[in-house]
Amino acid sequence: MDFKHMLENERVKPYLLKARFGVEKEGQRVDLLGNLAKTDHPKGVSINDKHPYIQRDFSETQMELITPVSESLDEMFNYLSAIHDVAYQSMGEHEMLWPLSMPPELPEQEDDIMIAKLKDFASVLYRRHLSHSYGRRKQMISGIHYNFEFGDELIQALFNLQSEIKDYRQFKTEIYLKITRNYLHYRWLITYFYGASPSSEKNFFEENSLNEPVRSIRSSKNGYSNHEDLQVSFSSIQDYINDLSLMVKKGVLIEEKEFYSAVRLRGGRQVAELEEQGVRYVELRNIDINPFDKNGISYEQAEFLHLFLIYSLWKDEGENSDEWVKEGDLTNEIVALEHPLKHTQFKEDAKKVIDEMELLVKQLNLTVSETLFSNLQEMLDDPSKTLAGRLYEKSENSSQREVATCIAKENYKNSWAQPYQLTGFTDMELSTQIIMFDAIQLGIKVEILDRQEQFLKLKLEDHVEYVKNGNMTSKDSYVATLIMENKTVTKKILHQHGFRVPLGDEFNDIDQALRAYDMFSSRPFVVKPKTTNYGLGISIFKEEASYEDYQKAITLAFKEDSSVLIEEFLNGTEYRFFVLNDKVEAVLLRTPANVLGDGIHTIEELVTQKNRDPLRGKDHRTPLETIQLGELEKLMLKGQGYQVDSIPESDKIIYLRENSNVSTGGDSIDVTEQIPDDYKKIAVDAVAALGAKISGIDLIIEDTKVLAAAENAYGIIEANFNPSMYMHIYPYKGKSHRVSMHILNYLFPELT
Repeated sequence: MDFKHMLENERVKPYLLKARFGVEKEGQRVDLLGNLAKTDHPKGVSINDKHPYIQRDFSETQMELITPVSESLDEMFNYLSAIHDVAYQSMGEHEMLWPLSMPPELPEQEDDIMIAKLKDFASVLYRRHLSHSYGRRKQMISGIHYNFEFGDELIQALFNLQSEIKDYRQFKTEIYLKITRNYLHYRWLITYFYGASPSSEKNFFEENSLNEPVRSIRSSKNGYSNHEDLQVSFSSIQDYINDLSLMVKKGVLIEEKEFYSAVRLRGGRQVAELEEQGVRYVELRNIDINPFDKNGISYEQAEFLHLFLIYSLWKDEGENSDEWVKEGDLTNEIVALEHPLKHTQFKEDAKKVIDEMELLVKQLNLTVSETLFSNLQEMLDDPSKTLAGRLYEKSENSSQREVATCIAKENYKNSWAQPYQLTGFTDMELSTQIIMFDAIQLGIKVEILDRQEQFLKLKLEDHVEYVKNGNMTSKDSYVATLIMENKTVTKKILHQHGFRVPLGDEFNDIDQALRAYDMFSSRPFVVKPKTTNYGLGISIFKEEASYEDYQKAITLAFKEDSSVLIEEFLNGTEYRFFVLNDKVEAVLLRTPANVLGDGIHTIEELVTQKNRDPLRGKDHRTPLETIQLGELEKLMLKGQGYQVDSIPESDKIIYLRENSNVSTGGDSIDVTEQIPDDYKKIAVDAVAALGAKISGIDLIIEDTKVLAAAENAYGIIEANFNPSMYMHIYPYKGKSHRVSMHILNYLFPELT
């Protein structure tokens, strides 16, 4: 078939870049000095051997990170970055991931390399076989496996253009066989550009049998490869299946998965199923870890591989497919063993392929990064720009071990810089990021249904739960959510159940609210929107209010909602109780936004200084919110006799808000252990009265030493249907309570 002509068809072009992607990245766990870890696989991610995201490979120290199947490279890298965060924080603060394919210094005695301590005994036996057949040292090599599947729209469009093959699955299989043969023939290009294992560390080779440095030990016969008596043909799917079956029958392989080709054909549980089910995708296995990218593979590399696979379909192949593949094996071995700073002897061939790939992009109107081809050309002209060349040059001034340790420490530092964030998903709300982190760690599959709406699908085996905004779940009915959203309804229901709530009125018209000034102005009162969260539009007057200030407060509240509540102000301290399934999991004391005077700086300058705290940010993506100096804050300052340019005396606390919401710049202090049980029972009973299972309920308590049953001991001012979790997990002061984990254990009781 003339795939060159078919790919240029206008009915095919719209689908050329449609594909699905996945990455499996192996890496050794090391201590902060770069020594192979002596600890077991982290308990937090070892619930089972088949964790969907983080597993053990051959050894107990060899961690494998696995992305879900993604519809775009952006999505794949988002997950890969996030899984790295989970891995680092699961390992703890004393370990990091080695950034090279070649392992760090290994034990002198090979038997001291610990095989993975898996629960499945068959998997342990398989690893024992590998250690006897290849040696444990070779099994400690790590790398990248890049899984690739053409979009069905593309293959269907190509299928419709031809008439030679009637069966769609067979046609699809032929496509993957062709790209596999061409990939294997030209894979030396990947070895040249992206090989990154020039040298081995101490005790890897029993004898110094290799003249190091080279481009890629891993990609050579000295690396991760089968014995030379293994012969498998890619000329047809029948030959592929028959040859693998024969190799197992002869005992050359113990299982089909022991076949370490640079490409594996994927589609069924067993290779024999490929004949009937067809090849669904290919797994590229010849990619060294990129030490200069925190994920072990760069976006540009992944983009190149995608384009290279399209090229492999477009490019004509040799007439004898087995010889074509064999020629590629021989060329790759030569390139892998070349010095990393020497031009490859196949430079002209490489230039021809890159020129053809660039022509392909132009002819098919493909969109690629502007720098892709210029970077490839630069690496061809100057081998020191390749990954192996860069690593070798850096190592000449010290050692490869020192360079790798420095890189690992930098990756470690970045992963711990903002532990409350999930890299790849920092545009989402912090509570959503945290629930995703915990789900990934627990081995719950996470699918983002709507990123902007924070809508997630969580799956554990066959159990599916849908979660919005971190803790809006099926456990709460729709009406319970509506009740908590409506402050008037919340207050009426709680009052009917005997709970103390502030008295007041609801207004749907701004003029009507303004006429009620005399009803409230002579006593402490609060103005707030009826349904909004996050403390927006709330004004608190602890003393008499002027009509001008009252008018401003009413106007601000109506900006946030069409209905406004004006109600009595309750004296005391505000506490947030996080209630989950009839239990208080955490309690916070929240102090309003404030600054501490120093007798030198203005209030505006003090706010700027406090906002430099890395825990502060905007839009609920950091544990604390940035302090604002808007109309409400200026109104609050005016009541205390200050303006933004006032200089408060030293050690004077200046409050910028009456409401204590963390979302408006307040500070969070954990007091879970200090709050008496009778107040916790009030919170639990109140949430139950509202028919809810998950709520953040706010109580005003004048003195926690007074029994909750005493008259006016407390008042309930609000119930939140989507309570923030991050402020309990990362409080300004006090103990952390991982309420997100409680949510997941509630949704998936089979975890406990």
